[in-house]
Amino acid sequence: MTTGARAHAPGAPPARRLRQAALAITGAALFLVFVALGTWQVERRTWKLALIERVEQRVHGAPVPLPPSGEWPQVNAAQHEYLPVILHGRWLPGKTVLTQAVTELGAGFWVLSALEQDDGTQVLVNRGFVPAAQRAQWLDAAPLPPSASGTTVHGLLRMTEPGGGFLRANDPAAQRWYSRDVAAIGRALGLPRAAPFFVDAGLPSPGREAAAAEAGASWPRAGMTVVQFHNSHLVYALTWYGLAFMVAVGGWYVARYERRLGGKPPHSPLS
Repeated sequence: MTTGARAHAPGAPPARRLRQAALAITGAALFLVFVALGTWQVERRTWKLALIERVEQRVHGAPVPLPPSGEWPQVNAAQHEYLPVILHGRWLPGKTVLTQAVTELGAGFWVLSALEQDDGTQVLVNRGFVPAAQRAQWLDAAPLPPSASGTTVHGLLRMTEPGGGFLRANDPAAQRWYSRDVAAIGRALGLPRAAPFFVDAGLPSPGREAAAAEAGASWPRAGMTVVQFHNSHLVYALTWYGLAFMVAVGGWYVARYERRLGGKPPHSPLS
């Protein structure tokens, strides 16, 4: 057994060099990937801060006419999210759904009704918030009365929320909506020319909810849009850079260990 182990000893240094090369390549690759991911998050943070600044300026601007239907395919979050808009039309009877919501006033629902514009297109308008206890009342509510002059809505343009929310999928058949998925809602309501976005009725202002509650405002409660963007890119960047640092430290310890071994063949327990 001893003779066999010694016979294989001359092949140990090349094997160690191969192992060292594999460890070095793996460590370098991990380090570069983690650094690249951290740098990407830094760039994303810069982009997100610029977006937040643009939206803050946009949301307090004067309302503008809703983009015409010919421009709807170009409507996007970066340029249109939270844009103050004005639209005019008539409410379509029986074209209302409730979508689940959690607000400063508690849990409840958004009341989304279809407004048909003069050109025949339809826009879902979030008329406001109602408490959960009023769900049955609003599901069975009488159709909105028609107006000879139509209705003018001031609000904020919002992007669709496809798929669902609250870890649950929308269920149109059961009238259970967990997100404002305008495409799905449009299909469920039979809207042939629905806009790919919706409008939050009312323009938010500081203290609006509290003032409306004190004044005993009627339901639905409009103007409760929360302008907020998730921005954790700095945390993600620090995480990736931290992992890169750990890889570098680990590589240093491995290199130190290999230097201590020198060029000696590994000790065989059979010798």
